[in-house]
Amino acid sequence: MVPEYLTKWGTHPSWSRMIAHPRLFTEIEEELAELLGAEDSLTIPTITHIHMSVIPALVGEGSVFLDRHAHHTIHDGCAIARARGGTLGYFDAENPSQLDELLRACPTYPRLVCIDGVNSMTGNAPPLTELLAVTRANDAILYIDDAHGFGVIGERGRDEISPYGLRGNALVRHVGESYDGLILVGGFSKAYSSLLAFVACPTTVKNYLKVTAAPYLFSGPSPVASLATVQAGFRLNSARGDTIRADLHRKTARVLDGLAQLGLRTLNRSGTPIIEVPIGSPEDTDALGLYLFDRGIYITMAPFPMVPRADVGIRIQVTAANTDEEITQLLAVLAEVAAMFPGPRPEQYGQSEHDGPAPRRWPSQWTKTV
Repeated sequence: MVPEYLTKWGTHPSWSRMIAHPRLFTEIEEELAELLGAEDSLTIPTITHIHMSVIPALVGEGSVFLDRHAHHTIHDGCAIARARGGTLGYFDAENPSQLDELLRACPTYPRLVCIDGVNSMTGNAPPLTELLAVTRANDAILYIDDAHGFGVIGERGRDEISPYGLRGNALVRHVGESYDGLILVGGFSKAYSSLLAFVACPTTVKNYLKVTAAPYLFSGPSPVASLATVQAGFRLNSARGDTIRADLHRKTARVLDGLAQLGLRTLNRSGTPIIEVPIGSPEDTDALGLYLFDRGIYITMAPFPMVPRADVGIRIQVTAANTDEEITQLLAVLAEVAAMFPGPRPEQYGQSEHDGPAPRRWPSQWTKTV
């Protein structure tokens, strides 16, 4: 597949998109907008490029409000916006009333509110419907980075075969919301294994970003091989994406159930395949990572100060490529780890040591009646 694209289009467009680009970009943006249910979309090589350029372009000399727990690259984009004349405030995305107070007191426009979708460490999502009610009531735009939701969760329907929903078209559709007053950012680097990212937005915003976002104006775009794999990913998603996601949900449930049986706490309340497990103390991080690696398990570590001291441990990322045998091996090794690194006591987190792990549940906004 990729060689065919390279024969026809070459290895790279070589110009910035402002000058010229293959029609593959237009085809992808049109198909992506249809998948997401958005008015339009604009593709840029990476989400980091988007945060660094789009956030400042949208804020101007207005105000941006940033969830304290948002991804580091969003913080960087907001810092650039502040350096260019915008004002920056912070809030907790789990507390919509706090955001409402800040917006009511804000004297400037435009107003941009930046949050994560499915969080890259906890696997949980914010109360999107409640936050949207606040931003819409206060004439603000909600900017959401759902890098870890796109391709995994999607719209709900009676014919869905797992709680992840249908089509993998991200958190906005999953909770049944519209794109009114909302800009969605996501990427193909995770679920689609391709070097490309996107902004889903109204066409007027897209046209504005074409003349204000530096990666579109001046940077080289994604290579042709990545465009080929994105289009192949669209075809795969349409043909059997929901079946793949249902199997991913089953595997993730196996891991979560296994952790519960081992008495290991996880921050994951949602059932998504990102599972942070606090184990041990900050001083144990290196030894824990090496032990897992020596036992044939490669897992992302969650060290301090990347996460709070009480949450230091590991981040399990279940994928569709993982086998049941690999999950069995993972749980067996984690059983050894649980005995070696007992971790913080449960009462530190408002939980009795007799209660066992916190119950897993889908947040209320993820379980709408269909």
